Amino acid sequence: MYIKPKVVVIGGGTGLSVLLRGLKHFPVEITAIVTVADDGGSSGKLRNEFDMPAPGDLRNVMVALSEVEPLVEELLQYRFKGDSSLGGHPLGNLLLTAMVGVTGDLVSAMKGLRKVFDIRGNILPSTCESVTLLAEMEDGEIVVGESMIPKTHKSIERVFFGKNPQPVKEALDAIENADLIVLGIGSLYTSIIPNLLIPEMKESLIKSKAKKVYICNAMQQPGESRGYTVSDHIKAINQHVGGEFLDVVVTDSSEIPECIMEKYNDEGAGRVEVDFENLEKMKIDILEQKLLEISEKGTVRHHPYRLAGAIYSLVEY
Repeated sequence: MYIKPKVVVIGGGTGLSVLLRGLKHFPVEITAIVTVADDGGSSGKLRNEFDMPAPGDLRNVMVALSEVEPLVEELLQYRFKGDSSLGGHPLGNLLLTAMVGVTGDLVSAMKGLRKVFDIRGNILPSTCESVTLLAEMEDGEIVVGESMIPKTHKSIERVFFGKNPQPVKEALDAIENADLIVLGIGSLYTSIIPNLLIPEMKESLIKSKAKKVYICNAMQQPGESRGYTVSDHIKAINQHVGGEFLDVVVTDSSEIPECIMEKYNDEGAGRVEVDFENLEKMKIDILEQKLLEISEKGTVRHHPYRLAGAIYSLVEY
């Protein structure tokens, strides 16, 4: 009997959803471990009012892994307009909040919604607690709140939680049993690293015998990774985990049109340099492929199927 390889993907934001949209079409068993530290917009309002983890990134992952009709996806992402009490809230966030009220916790809520929306994989929060992300900047300033960290436009020394939240046991079990563990893509300090701050998560990642892969962003992010090379991203991850644990980094080799690059450079978001020499010193294998596409809006993004194909090529049978 064929047993699907177990792939654990860790991250948050839109980047994680891009990967999962492609990966769900491959013969793998997916577990997505998602950050719940967002404190802006709808997620911030709901977590403050209902003392629950932020639902926004979980909603995006749920939509990415679902096999429902496009109209249902559009419905889940529908954001109420106007100045009413519902203004600014996506329907999917409200649905998740209601499901937590029905089931009692976020893990059970996601299990229930998996059946309703035919979700091809397990979706788990990294913690079921409402957590606040803090950052210590290079000049010593402490910034409170995930949404505020990039707005300072200062170099980040480290991010941390005010208290150590409890991990989700199912997430630790998934890491222990994984055949492949993938970090990224996504904002380095506010989407990827928050999942790695829980002590038990760090320990599980280091102990895991699975191949561990990091998908590096193609473009620098103002307020988080301006001026960073690929090895700088990995050093930041290692610093927060407390050890070197990554085996492979996935990078892009696409040529970006000059007119597109000019726009990014004007915004302080240059290309992330693949510094091969430093990566070789770190003894990290490099998988470099053409993974990007240009959207209708002229933005650079990873192509879901190209990226998923690159990740699937790393699965060992």
